[in-house]
Amino acid sequence: MIRFDHVSKDFGGSKPALSDISVEITDGDFVFLIGPTGAGKSTFLKLIIRDIIPTVGAITVDNWDITTIPQSQIHLLRRHVRMVFQDFKLLMDRTISENIAVGMEVLGKPREEIEKGVHDVLELVELSDKSDVFPAQLSAGELQRIGIARAIVGGPKILLADEPTGNLDPETSDEIIDILKEVNKMGTTVIVVTHNATLVDKNKKRTITLKAGKLEHDEIKGKYHLTKRSHHEEKH
Repeated sequence: MIRFDHVSKDFGGSKPALSDISVEITDGDFVFLIGPTGAGKSTFLKLIIRDIIPTVGAITVDNWDITTIPQSQIHLLRRHVRMVFQDFKLLMDRTISENIAVGMEVLGKPREEIEKGVHDVLELVELSDKSDVFPAQLSAGELQRIGIARAIVGGPKILLADEPTGNLDPETSDEIIDILKEVNKMGTTVIVVTHNATLVDKNKKRTITLKAGKLEHDEIKGKYHLTKRSHHEEKH
């Protein structure tokens, strides 16, 4: 579960990045997080993964108190909360299977468990035949699939995807969202930041809209709409 209680984040500018946000995302939820540039979407994700802490308010992520978690234990939180990035962040000098295995190797997992984990996630993203190639040999869509595979190996509880379709064509974007929905069906909570109105409207998932750092909408089967008037008629 992810819970924000009256959370604000101020970086010292003229307006806070987030202002008095209260929202709860339950285990197994699939959420689109939308809003214009500067709305606070990236700040929202950074708070969940404990890159930053709130100026005001409380955040609970999978029973961790984000405001009090010791620096020495942040890596434990991040075993359960993973990120997928728009620019992939793959190691270009390592093969696809080596890229995926890195996270499990850091945790000291047995070789047999690592190999099975890599095999399973490559099957899920339908790239088993690419295990021994290097990132430079793949298309953008394939690279994003590998980014997802790397993030989900080992079975995180929460997956944060920051503009995962931002550089992709419509057909490939649909394929990426379909993979994320499959991950969600396995029990992982998925939060997708996107500017893609078509994807949001087509998939009819819970949609949280931020605007100027404030919660504008929270809808169970949301649409991509940004209005001037804030309201919260629909609650999860």
